[in-house]
Amino acid sequence: MFGKRILLGITGGIAAYKTASLVRLLKKSGADVRCVLTPAATSFISPLVLATLSENPVHIEFWNKETGQWNNHVELALWADLMLIAPATANSVSKMANGACDNLLLACYLSLKCPCIIAPAMDLDMYQHPSFKRNLQTLLSDQVTIIPATFGALASGLEGQGRMEEPENILRFVQEFFKQAAHQKSTKRLLITAGPTLEHLDPVRYISNHSTGAMGFALAKAALMKGFEVLMIAGPSQYELQHPNFQRIDVQSAEQMLSAVQAHWSAMDLGIFTAAVADYRAANVAAEKIKKSATELRLDLVKNPDILAWAAANRTQQEIVGFALETNNQEENALKKLHDKNLDYIVLNSPQEGVSGFGSETNIITIFGAKGQKHALPLMSKFAAAQALLEILDEKTHEN
Repeated sequence: MFGKRILLGITGGIAAYKTASLVRLLKKSGADVRCVLTPAATSFISPLVLATLSENPVHIEFWNKETGQWNNHVELALWADLMLIAPATANSVSKMANGACDNLLLACYLSLKCPCIIAPAMDLDMYQHPSFKRNLQTLLSDQVTIIPATFGALASGLEGQGRMEEPENILRFVQEFFKQAAHQKSTKRLLITAGPTLEHLDPVRYISNHSTGAMGFALAKAALMKGFEVLMIAGPSQYELQHPNFQRIDVQSAEQMLSAVQAHWSAMDLGIFTAAVADYRAANVAAEKIKKSATELRLDLVKNPDILAWAAANRTQQEIVGFALETNNQEENALKKLHDKNLDYIVLNSPQEGVSGFGSETNIITIFGAKGQKHALPLMSKFAAAQALLEILDEKTHEN
């Protein structure tokens, strides 16, 4: 569930009180949760409780009557990896089956591009009513997944089927749903290089740059959320990431990074090379600390291996994406690198102090493709930029 985006729809039934526990369980499993409620649901569960537990605003109306701000149902629907409606009352199930749209939750449902799971909850006679069964069959034909109601004590005081499944079991159902969906996809293997390289001059000094590895780690997180297996080859970086499908190899120098790439490249499907590799290294590393003596110190430097060019020259089926941080003639230099190194894409990173580039949390990037594609992205977080890049690569895969 790491990084999965769950749009939790809550309708107006007594079982809505259980959704506080469901949100906590989903969050604990690693999911990002946003809640959308029908107006009737607010009588059964506090929006403040849900906002606190989900760490996201709760959406109820189409627009905020105090500020005039519009709650964009399309944006919410596109954000989600899964819409989970729990509880789903007979009223809401009927509206879903018949295309009614009189609240924000239903508007989100009708705008979905992702799967939808519902957990019905109602009294036993309603659950057995022929009209409700017809509506369930319609939703099943619309590819909605149903978590059947269970037997137990109901709000009416009766005993029977109609009780919403317990939050722990809903969580297990959702986890299994994602697991099966992942198995249906062929898992792609992604190699990412990240961070700076460090080229020693002597035991205490080195040549390096200001790269932190933030963009590489943002890409790794976004790729893991999409089901990739990720191998990161990282220069010195303070960033950490834990995931069963994430492997990290730490290196220091450009030569070490190249060796690691060479050892694993043949097993990869895609390579994204974000590392800021030092262009030069010392011709001879001093065994002892270089002492300050003369007014000037001249260093003999030799060119480092070109890791990106090696990967392009030794590819089989792999797609290759390079990064270019340019301070002048930006587009011209990026396109030259794209074509000279025979890449599929080049990502132009436009540095602005404190806003974009090394050490910042945001980026301004432009993505160029070998077939003339150009995607200029606005200022956004590095994670959002990583997601946008992977979506563009995914679109290319579907076109092929």
